[in-house]
Order: sequence, then structure tokens, then C-alpha cells
Amino acid sequence: MSYELNRRLAARRPPLPTTATVDPVTAAIIRGAFETVCFEAATYLGRAASSPIINQSNERNAAIVDAHGRLAMGSIGTPHLTFVNQMMVRWALMNLKEYDIGPGDVLLSNDPDHGGGHLPDYCVYAPVFDDNGELILFQSLQAHQGDTGGKDPGGFTLEATDIFTEGVSFPCLKLAHRGEKRMDVIRMVERNNRFATFAGDLAAMIGGVQKAAGSLQALIRRYGSDTVKAAINLSIEQTERRVREEVARWPDGSYEATVLIDHDTVGTKDVKVHVTCTVKGDQLTVDLTGTDDRPNLVGVWNTYANSRSYVMIQVCAAVDPTIVKNEGMFDAIDIVIPEGCIAQPPANKPAALGSFHPACEITEAVCLALSRVVPERSAPQLYKIGMPNAVIGFDAKGGMWMDQGVDCRSMDVSAVQGIDGWGSCPVSLGNLILSEAEDAEVRFPILNIGREMTTDGGGAGQWRGAPGSLNVKQVLVPTMAMAWMVSADHPLRGVCGGDDAIPYSNRFEVGTEREYKIERTAQAQLPAGAVIAYQHGGGAGFGLALDRDPEAVKEDVLDEYVSVEAARDRYGVVLTGRLDDYDLTVDAVATEVLRARMRALRAVAA
Repeated sequence: MSYELNRRLAARRPPLPTTATVDPVTAAIIRGAFETVCFEAATYLGRAASSPIINQSNERNAAIVDAHGRLAMGSIGTPHLTFVNQMMVRWALMNLKEYDIGPGDVLLSNDPDHGGGHLPDYCVYAPVFDDNGELILFQSLQAHQGDTGGKDPGGFTLEATDIFTEGVSFPCLKLAHRGEKRMDVIRMVERNNRFATFAGDLAAMIGGVQKAAGSLQALIRRYGSDTVKAAINLSIEQTERRVREEVARWPDGSYEATVLIDHDTVGTKDVKVHVTCTVKGDQLTVDLTGTDDRPNLVGVWNTYANSRSYVMIQVCAAVDPTIVKNEGMFDAIDIVIPEGCIAQPPANKPAALGSFHPACEITEAVCLALSRVVPERSAPQLYKIGMPNAVIGFDAKGGMWMDQGVDCRSMDVSAVQGIDGWGSCPVSLGNLILSEAEDAEVRFPILNIGREMTTDGGGAGQWRGAPGSLNVKQVLVPTMAMAWMVSADHPLRGVCGGDDAIPYSNRFEVGTEREYKIERTAQAQLPAGAVIAYQHGGGAGFGLALDRDPEAVKEDVLDEYVSVEAARDRYGVVLTGRLDDYDLTVDAVATEVLRARMRALRAVAA
């Protein structure tokens, strides 16, 4: 049933029925109003929520879905959430009468087998009817919640072999009926969450979609239902046309890439994601045939909806960024995901960790494949972290607390053509702002000792990846710590000849005789005062390092992004002077000789 349902949920939807025609200016105004409504809904949620992962980190997304289940506006938030909302709404649409969905209702979904991402990504949405009782839209808010009521806090169970271990699944649950909250249901949902802050998060999601639904009703009254529907149809048609125009300019052919995950959570090595991107005229097909389908894998199952979304965010990066992100993207592109592989698992497979891996490897593979077609737009939309170091303990009253480990860090910021990697987060995180270390120290009994970028921590290239950071944290009371370590054997891949990023690594109880490296997973009890040190991988390089401007390499050394040794060994740049004296200069003659020798060695190796 799961595969059949996936096919039904992903099937192309027809335009909304309307007798109206709309001019492009009016359609653009309505589309802009949609974007404003989404921005306001996401901002409302961010300001009203209780948990740092939402009110600081902004891990939430607002979207508008039309009455046929098409994404009418995917707006503010984390990019990979943008293309999941409509799948969950489609399940509600398929059961509209059974659920008695009407004006004023508010619904909740998070079920991976009914169009969802992973369990922590709760989707709260509300239907929008016009004054004649016709369903026109749904307003949706999606946010990552700190717990799901499963075996382990946070919803991440390293050894889970089914979804039920991870928490409670809601295919579609009504939180409000005709404007009145169903407190029995809301209290039941709250009870299946370990953290008191969840009640505030859920209330903020309900309030956000109710506010946005009211704004959309006002917009429909102003322009009329038929005109709004015509504007949605036109916007989706324009997106499909513009994507096809972009693809039509690409050279025909099939472009393949394979990316590996170090291991699943029980140690099965080299889990594979394979993609073939085929361009034929104005049609792009992204085919994941060849992706790992071993049934005994644990922890590396990504939901079908999430896999489609992670394909799409990378495709969006490859085309003109001014193209509106809506259902037209899916209408323009064929996505093939074989049934039973880790990107479309059988029913009831655990999916929490799959939103890290293989989700990121899907985008990475698409990026690498399309870098042969549109290198100038090859920016990997990913985060190679296995999972953050989550630390969990109890306060004096017995209440559980959890530091999710999403505080500030530098990681995975790759270079693109013409621009070095910069900033602290990969572009895939969108407006996700990693929470402040100082705030975590106020909330939790932890101390952030260091957040330092690592010299030589970015991949070398004509344009250099940003260094990753070494994050050092001390727990002040006894705690449990959880981690899943990947991207050590297979770090972030360089693009167009650029070098790979440095690998990830992680150590617990640093500075003691008990210090150890996390090789695969950890679920450890740490004593008060224990120190953990997480080395985050940097960004990958773009283009050959030997083509980088020697003066830019010198500046990198002065800024301590690159060591003097790496300048010579990786970039072929010979520097004279001393870094401590800040008097480095490029020896142009020696650099030219060294680079010629290094190029010759590369040619022989090739």
C-alpha cells in the first residue's frame, strides 16, 4: 500500500477550475501576497514558539497548497521542508469527507508513510474556504520538534528498525474543528512529547496557520475566488515553462554520480546513493536507480516525500534563482525513485536519521552530476553532519532537558564558481540560524569552551571551501550523549576538480584517560565535567587548487584559513617571510616551477 500511496500522492495535479482570466501584473500581486502571508506565518511561529530550535534556529517553513494539492507558494524557511508540505496536504484532500474538513479546521500530520518527511517535522495546516463554501487553499506551517514520544528523546533512535520505535505518527489529526480547539486531541498530542516547551510550539503553529488563513480569506474576498485560482494556475505554468527553458539550454546527455555514506548505524559500510540526470530537449529526468536497497540497513532510510524534496532543492539551485518555487518545478522534472531503495523505503521503516543521510547524499549526487552541465550554478545543498551531539539530562525537579546540539558552528560551506566558501552554514539550511552558544548555557547545564575554525579545514580549489569548526563543549552535570558519526571516510566532495573537505570526527571525555573517538555511534553516560569535541567538516573546493591566484592563497594564510605548508603542498604556492611577522610574500618564480611540476604529476596520475 505504501508504494501505491506514494504514486498517488506524487501524481501530477490538474489546474484549478476557473472561468476567469488574469493579467500577469495581477497574478504577480497575488503571488506576492502569498509570499507575504507565508513570511508573516513563519515569523509568527518563530516569535511565539517556546523551543530554541524554532524561536532561535528558525527550523520551520511556511507554504500555501491549493485545493488540488499543488504547491502554490513555498516561501520562508528551510529549503528541504518547502517541497514536503503538499504531500501531507494531499493525504488530507484524499480523505476530505472522511475527516469532515471544513472552515476553521486545523490539522496535524507528520507520518512518513503518508507524505511526511521524518517524524520530528510536524506539519500543521488549515483549509481556506471562500464565502460560498468552496475550498480554495491550505495554509501550512512545518517545524522540527524536539521530541516525538518514541523510545529515545529527540526521536533519533540509533538502532530503530521500525517507525514505531521513533515515536507517534499522525497521518492526519484534527486539532481544531470549525474554529474550536479540540483540547482532548491537543492534550493527547502534548502528552506524547517529553518536553514542556512543546505545548508552546504547538500552540504557536496553530495560531500561525489561523492568522495566515484569515489573511488568505481576506485576499480571496478582495480579488474573488476565480481570479485567485487563475493567478495560481498562471504562476505554476510560468514556473514550469521557465524551468523547461533553462533545461533546453543544457547539452543533451546522461550525467551520473555516486556518493557513499560511511556506514549505517550498525556498521554496514559504504551505503550508496546513485543518480543519473538525463537531459533531453527541455526535459530533465533525475533517476535514483542504483541507489542502495539492502533490506538489512539500519538508520539510513529517507522517506519518499523527503527524497523528492532533496532532489528538488538541488535542481532549484541549478536554475535561475528568480524562478518561483511552486508545483511547476515538479511539473517540469521527472523524478524516478525505485521502490525499496533507501530513498523510497517499504512501509514502517524508521526515517528520523534518513533526513540527514541519505538525504544529503541525494542532493550531493545531483549536484555532482549537474556540475558537468551547469558548473556555474553547482552549489551543494546539503549538511554532511551525521547527527549533532545531543546531550540529555534531568533538572532538580526531575524534568528532562535536552541540548539538541544545533548551536553555532561552521561546516559544509563549499565554494562555488567565482566565490570562496564563506559564512558558517551550508546554503541548504536557508534561513536557519544556529542558536547562540550563550543562550544554550543559560538554558542548560553546559559550557561552550570553543568554537574555532580549523586551519586547512576547507577543501582546496581555485575557489576555496570555508573551514569547518572544532566545537568543544563541557557538560556540568551527569548527562547522556548521543551521536551518529559519518562523513569521516566519505567527506563532502569537491566540484569541478576541487578538493574534498576535511572529514568529520568526534571525541568524548576529552583530556582524560578515558578519552575515546566515536567511530560509528554513541549513546553514552557522561560524568559531570566531561568534555566533548566535535570536528565539523569544512566546505569543498571548486576548480583546481593549482589555478588559484597565488595572492589569494597568501591572504588565506594570513587569515589562518590555510597553513604555510598547505599553501605549498595543496596550492603549489611558495611563500617567503614569516606568518608571525605578517610579512609573507609570494615567490613568483618558485611558485611557477612548483606548479609546473605538480601539474605534470597530475597528468601522469590521470
